[in-house]
Amino acid sequence: MELKKDSNTVSIDMLLIVHSEKRRSAQGTHSDRQADPGAPPQRRGGLQGIGNGTRKWQKLEGNDLYGTQLTVEVHPQDAMPQLLKKFSLAKRTYVQGSLCLQGDKNGNTRPRQPGGKDAHAYPWDRSSLKSMPLDLRQFEKLDTYASQVMVKSSLDELVNDLLQEAHTDLERVRAIWIWICHHIEYDIEAAQEKDRQAFKTTDILRTQKTNCDGYAGLFEKMCRIAGVQCLTVPGYSKGFGYQTGQSFSGEFDHAWNAVYLEGRWHLVDSTWGSGLVDTTTSKFTFLYNEFYFLTHPALFIEDHFPDNKNWQLLKPPQSLRQFEHNMYHKSEFYNKGMLSAHPETSVIRTVNGKATVTMESCAPTLFMFMLNGKQEHGLLSLRKNGMKLEVYPPTMGTHKLQIFAKGNSDIYSSVLEYTLKCNYVDSGVRLPTELHQPVGPSWFSEQMGILKPSHPDPILHTTDGRFSVSFGVEEGISVLASLHGDDGPITEETQRRYIFQLHREKRTELKVQLPRAGKFALKIFVKKRQEPGNYVFVFNYLLCCSNTKVNWPMFPESFGNWGPGNELLEPLSGVLPANRNVPFKLKLHGVAKALVKGQDTWPLTLNNDGYWEGSCSTAGCQEVYVMVLENANHNFYSYILKYKVNDQ
Repeated sequence: MELKKDSNTVSIDMLLIVHSEKRRSAQGTHSDRQADPGAPPQRRGGLQGIGNGTRKWQKLEGNDLYGTQLTVEVHPQDAMPQLLKKFSLAKRTYVQGSLCLQGDKNGNTRPRQPGGKDAHAYPWDRSSLKSMPLDLRQFEKLDTYASQVMVKSSLDELVNDLLQEAHTDLERVRAIWIWICHHIEYDIEAAQEKDRQAFKTTDILRTQKTNCDGYAGLFEKMCRIAGVQCLTVPGYSKGFGYQTGQSFSGEFDHAWNAVYLEGRWHLVDSTWGSGLVDTTTSKFTFLYNEFYFLTHPALFIEDHFPDNKNWQLLKPPQSLRQFEHNMYHKSEFYNKGMLSAHPETSVIRTVNGKATVTMESCAPTLFMFMLNGKQEHGLLSLRKNGMKLEVYPPTMGTHKLQIFAKGNSDIYSSVLEYTLKCNYVDSGVRLPTELHQPVGPSWFSEQMGILKPSHPDPILHTTDGRFSVSFGVEEGISVLASLHGDDGPITEETQRRYIFQLHREKRTELKVQLPRAGKFALKIFVKKRQEPGNYVFVFNYLLCCSNTKVNWPMFPESFGNWGPGNELLEPLSGVLPANRNVPFKLKLHGVAKALVKGQDTWPLTLNNDGYWEGSCSTAGCQEVYVMVLENANHNFYSYILKYKVNDQ
């Protein structure tokens, strides 16, 4: 409504909106905020309450609404009204989803409804996360400037300051977006106490707080001051409180914006671009999310359903039922470079006790998963551009499966959630608790210096309880391995004694002997020799043996002087029989002399094949050592192997 004054009259321009009698009444509210991966955000409060000054979005039947433009004059009692000159009647289209119908301050025409040239193809074509070509590097200077502009009491003054470094409509919109996302926080109290929700511009600037309706309204007003066409779009959202497959009805729970740039409409959500609310602390945290700036409509529709299907900006548009049942990918799914996931339904069922999930990413990245909050009961293997996950729920019923990705950052973020229904448990599949992720060699193990593994598959089977795996090792890399099982004799002290490590040229071989039948995790660690710090876990193999007769002893304990290239042929058992003569055969490099020491000392002889050979009596001793003299000019022998002797 616009007031025009002259000396004797007041002219009122108003838009008379005629609604159809059939409409849906407002019922309840939904939250409009996204969840933090570790802790769901606070309830955001709906868009409701005419009495408290908030806008009441209602879902109306039909498409666009039409109104009649009237000019009404109010005259002093003694003035003669000029009805024929001052009265006007005209039809005007009301763009559903916008409450501000006046042109901007530069006199631009009122925004038009989106048409065919605004629509993007559905489903997503993987071309870009944005609805127009963008190089975010071009905004670095502008983003820094806009984020540092101080709040003003006047909105016009604030916008004028922001536009000092903005020279195109795109830059003007960007500056406004960045300022709002970095200065306006979500008003948690207003969301919880509906009568305290404040959406007036002066109140938002004073408190620097609001909720989704206030964010959208502020963005719209600032764009109009900047001379850019912008509308507020109400609708449904998949935010906090959203349950997989839930239905949406009644009052709309969220609001965002459509902005007109370079001849097309584009979508933004400054509420979800600003940050997160942690329910454990009930505090808002600014956490900028680039995803919701000019989001590709085929991605925006995953968690935003507008009141008017035209504002989906999609061809073809999606129905509300499709919105309710389509797979929901969080913004982090795309921020972390994910392209697709299978299955494409949010509820999956096990087949013979197993569920399989695969994901495709635009670049190699690390993944992890949690089943009911624990990193257990699954095999996750990395692929060049994605991953494969096999999950074996330990019990029947409904389970929560979360998948996390690292992307280019150092932090894992939740990118996908499934509801997993299991009606059968395979009792034969019991994975070791210490089986960590990932399983099997991959691009990551190669990146960490482990090359050309002899066994590329993550699962290894044996009938006699023995394994041998080998791989190339980059120069300067040390390898450490340990064996882990849930039952039996393996303890923290002995978990490396069932593995014997050999070095031949640039390859490392791991000989493994299992103490019993079952499933074991063979964990591989690496570190750079010249750098301080601990070994870093790289991957593990799953070792499987069903032969119940398997009962291999530990290998002998090796010491630091057991050098690269050394090889042990016998005895491989770390426990020797008592009162026996035991033969020894080893290949040792750079050694002047070698001997075996028990109750007495027995020298080893170097044969023509380059092996040190000899024998030792275990009578009267509990331990036997292999010792070497590296320099013939010295008399100091070093321990390289240690055996235990069975009790008498």
